Amino acid sequence: MHNQRPGPVHIIGAGPGVGASVARRFARAGHPAGLVARDPERLAALAKALAEDGIQAEWHPADASDPTAVARALAVLAERQGPAEVMCFSPLPDIGLIKPVLDTRADDLEQALALNVVGAAAAAQAVLPAMRTAGRGTLLFVTGGAVEHPNPDRAASAIAGAAEQAYAALLSQALAGTPLHIAHLVVVGPVGPGLKHEPDTVADHLWQLHDAASENYAVLT
Repeated sequence: MHNQRPGPVHIIGAGPGVGASVARRFARAGHPAGLVARDPERLAALAKALAEDGIQAEWHPADASDPTAVARALAVLAERQGPAEVMCFSPLPDIGLIKPVLDTRADDLEQALALNVVGAAAAAQAVLPAMRTAGRGTLLFVTGGAVEHPNPDRAASAIAGAAEQAYAALLSQALAGTPLHIAHLVVVGPVGPGLKHEPDTVADHLWQLHDAASENYAVLT
């Protein structure tokens, strides 16, 4: 699909599951990996594990719900590796916020929206200018199945996921007709080794969304 040298994939919410699998899958196509997550020690361990597999990875810590920190982390990675060709926004939800709708407080929703929407917008705004200048780029957003199947017992996930879905869809509309691609992958069910969805399977779907650039929304059931 791309005739130029592959640019970095920058992963917000990088961890040993989906984030590591995304880094490995994109590395097979020549993309260096940039890792962003809250815990510096876990990021360093993940970068070391990837290096042992021969994968070039840089990292910078940031809380995905802090827009200033997200923008700074992505700027640092761009300085080290060059601007992102692919941005993957896939932070894990705060399970402490997942409760029935009647027990969900306003501040619970504020925190969930800060992660899923404010963080997503900060990441997109950080990488889009360089992508538009380069004339290529993909933004990948990953959410859980509450987007497809909202449940009153998991209110924050449903509300924040729906808001992130709307944001990704609006970005896609705004950038229609340009070389840039926006895609949202909904993963229905638990992800992890031995669970319903293996991290490598999720990463393969994200790669297909990037490489084919023909779908803006996909559901992994």
